[in-house]
Amino acid sequence: MSAVCVYCSSGTVEQRFIDLAAEVGTALAEAGHTIVSGGGNISMMGALVTAARAAGGHTVGIIPRSLMDREVADLGSDELVVTETMRERKRLMDERADGFITLPGGIGTLEELFETWTGGYLGMHDKPVVLLDPFDFYAPLLTWLRELSTTGFVSQRSLDRLLVTSSVDEALELATRG
Repeated sequence: MSAVCVYCSSGTVEQRFIDLAAEVGTALAEAGHTIVSGGGNISMMGALVTAARAAGGHTVGIIPRSLMDREVADLGSDELVVTETMRERKRLMDERADGFITLPGGIGTLEELFETWTGGYLGMHDKPVVLLDPFDFYAPLLTWLRELSTTGFVSQRSLDRLLVTSSVDEALELATRG
């Protein structure tokens, strides 16, 4: 099976987002996929990996040393990789994953999404980049990106490279195709 990197919030969020992360973790584990995450054990990130392990899944957490205490590292991870920098963290997350799913999140999650999406668009990888958005969290962003395509700042080809769905099942299917 494949490894799926899941980007999501590690901050305080509504319960429906926590539940979504747990649902994704359970679904990936039940399908036999490894989960690569940012290595935290709180909020959505914690719900993702806790649910995955409860369903028999394998988790790989990758966290920079500077965030070990701030994010509360996922010491229960099957494999916890501690990096020296955020750049090294993202590089390893990218290398270890066969596909990506982005859940609702803040600026860190957005940065990860855009970097992974841009890398695929530029041909640096051919891994699927999925945006799972069952609550229309990203609707304003997607509207803006579509508007940018009408002015030439974002190509239709790049928009087509981002796979958007509101279904957990479809997100898993898209992220693990290959």
